[in-house]
Amino acid sequence: MTASSPVPSEFRHPAFRGRIGISQCEITPPVGIFSRTWGAALHETAESIHRPLMLSAMVITNEERNSPLVLICADMSYWSSHDAQPRFFARLLEGLSLEPENLIFALSHSHAAPPLIDVDPSLPGGDLLQQWIDSIPEIAIAMVQQAQANAFDGLIEWQTGRCGLATVRDFQDPTPGKDRFLCGYAPGKPADDTLLVGRVTDQRGVVQGVLVNYACHPTTLAWQNKSVSPDYIGAMRETIEAATHAPVFFLLGACGELAPRNQYTADTDVADGHGRQLGYAVLSTLSGMEAPGKKLTFTGVMESGAPLAIWSATPDSAASNLDAMQIEVDIPLKDWPTADELEQQRLASNDPFQKERLKRKRAIRLILGDGATYRLPLTFWRIGDAVFVGSRCEAYSLFQVELRLRFSGTTLICLNLINGSMGYLPPAEQYSLDIYPVWQTPFAAGCLELTLDAAHHGIEEILAR
Repeated sequence: MTASSPVPSEFRHPAFRGRIGISQCEITPPVGIFSRTWGAALHETAESIHRPLMLSAMVITNEERNSPLVLICADMSYWSSHDAQPRFFARLLEGLSLEPENLIFALSHSHAAPPLIDVDPSLPGGDLLQQWIDSIPEIAIAMVQQAQANAFDGLIEWQTGRCGLATVRDFQDPTPGKDRFLCGYAPGKPADDTLLVGRVTDQRGVVQGVLVNYACHPTTLAWQNKSVSPDYIGAMRETIEAATHAPVFFLLGACGELAPRNQYTADTDVADGHGRQLGYAVLSTLSGMEAPGKKLTFTGVMESGAPLAIWSATPDSAASNLDAMQIEVDIPLKDWPTADELEQQRLASNDPFQKERLKRKRAIRLILGDGATYRLPLTFWRIGDAVFVGSRCEAYSLFQVELRLRFSGTTLICLNLINGSMGYLPPAEQYSLDIYPVWQTPFAAGCLELTLDAAHHGIEEILAR
């Protein structure tokens, strides 16, 4: 710090003050539902329930805003469909009378929750899957209405913490002669451990909700697992809610290459251990926060054996800014075959794993269409001092790391898999590698960088409005 630099004389949490409503309910599907989400799985239906799947709704508004911002967090996996995904969100938007930019529907992305697909009636448990998917919009609408009815004058304050659950999962195959990368723990590679925690309190200072933004794939439970499960999110939620008595909202960060070190198991104790690890990190972060509505202010010096700087808790005024916008970024597509050509390749293949990959590839192609580019929506929310930014893709952590460097004075909540799901956004240098996110994604090299720059401009715009 130079002699001319101003010396900070206060510490405050980034905050928002306004009207906030919260509700939560269980959305656990029945045993027997079609639940095959892994290509290597040998079973088709769920045989048990590990922990309940939950849906949480938050409605945020202020005196100046007519339409609220609606946040819905659900223990759901990923969309792999042409028709079901747009139909689902059209029902939500119509039922809530919302413009698209005012809704964030965040998937937890548990790979032990049923897939979100266009259901084939011949699938074992397919009727239960169809009923479950069809029930979610009405449940979500009811929860939003309940949250609106229970709204209170509240405060959202943010604190940054750390959690070591996430590790890099781009592991170079050690097999001689194999020039490829495997999707699994890569020792020695540094992972982004940033944890953003939002504490929601009412006017009495009582915690009414906890927002958790963390980047780590919920892939603990894999092809051997036959239980419906929220993966690590379940025990994380239980740990936090037992201490705070308030609903948890899990917001998956930019985790394209991040996952737990120990994963791909049927052992639910491993998933629960992961959840407690993250839950304790959240509770530690909450414990390190100032009292609601307070900041630390330098109030003077006490001369003692050393000159002591005295910092005192003083009232803080929170921002009430509330805004939402959506932009689209044109990102180039790979030169993939058409959906019809991919289906012919699938029918001609005798390799079950290849057939599964072609099936998933075709589902993505159907969503994208057969054009050369795709207009990817990016959603931005400004809630007081914090900015939310996210898309339906699975961005690598570079997305959030770089944006937080560029906007170091702003609290950024970066989100994957909101309002739908799509392919990966890997860095351009990864495209020379034989690596799953690169050959899975329909997007060409440079897609992450284009999206990152568009997000940069979007953040600048929403902060300037």
